[in-house]
Amino acid sequence: MTLFAVLYTGYDASDWSYGVERTAYSLRLPFPAESPPLPPLLVSHESGVARLTLNRPDVLNSVTRELGGALQQALRDAATDDGVRAVLLTGAGRGFCAGQDLAEAMPADGTIPDLGDFVRETWNPVVSAIRHLEKPVVCAVNGVAAGAGANLAFACDIVFAASNATFVQSFARIGVIPDSGGTFLLPRLVGLHRATAMTMLAEKMTAEQARDWGLVHQVVAPEALGDTAFATAAHLATQPTRALGMIKRAFNASLGVDVDRQLAYEEALQREAGRTADYAEGVHAFLEKRTPRFTGQ
Repeated sequence: MTLFAVLYTGYDASDWSYGVERTAYSLRLPFPAESPPLPPLLVSHESGVARLTLNRPDVLNSVTRELGGALQQALRDAATDDGVRAVLLTGAGRGFCAGQDLAEAMPADGTIPDLGDFVRETWNPVVSAIRHLEKPVVCAVNGVAAGAGANLAFACDIVFAASNATFVQSFARIGVIPDSGGTFLLPRLVGLHRATAMTMLAEKMTAEQARDWGLVHQVVAPEALGDTAFATAAHLATQPTRALGMIKRAFNASLGVDVDRQLAYEEALQREAGRTADYAEGVHAFLEKRTPRFTGQ
């Protein structure tokens, strides 16, 4: 979670008078109602891609239980919707995600809340859903990615970052440990010593450094980020979805087993892949010297 908390304030709207010319009366109408707030997560579909946009831009898309629950549901929907063959995750406004909204995690009435509850209820299910979704998840980091927000990006399969994006493991700044898969993912992505420095020093990292350390696939100009990331997600949506899912499954399994067990697992997955319609199509297209038409089956 990040050192980022927002308290909400509201205002009371007073009535307003509306005079109508050439009449002998005036109307007293209520103040026009504000537009209903937009949901904390925007979901749209195009070209086989489910675009998920974290939508709390005024607070750098810091995550509440409501947003976390919406993200979990959207990932469950993507898993069961055959029309969705890739996911694109990004943020609205100038930030990708500032991690946990500490307005929900601040002490109330002198009682320190159980931070493990936030991890169990919000972050762990989201990271687990991304890693186990057998469809590609592309991330477009459009600004600051801090604490759990950075680890949310690193949990995705392919990460694009705007050149002005930044990453920071800010947990130690408030006396907590990396969560949201941070202690699992970071040593595997950048090595133990770099992961230790990232988390203990809690220093800001540029998009270019994140790319050089293997945390980001590509750095692009801010104005090109959305189109570039979507083009990749749309391309992946045309590829053999089941095989891509099995690639993720194999990589997940490799992170905690020895080489012999992994070789046996590769054998089992390859046997499963060989029975798919997309494999048959891929072979036929190769032999016929044409572009394959994968259906994700």
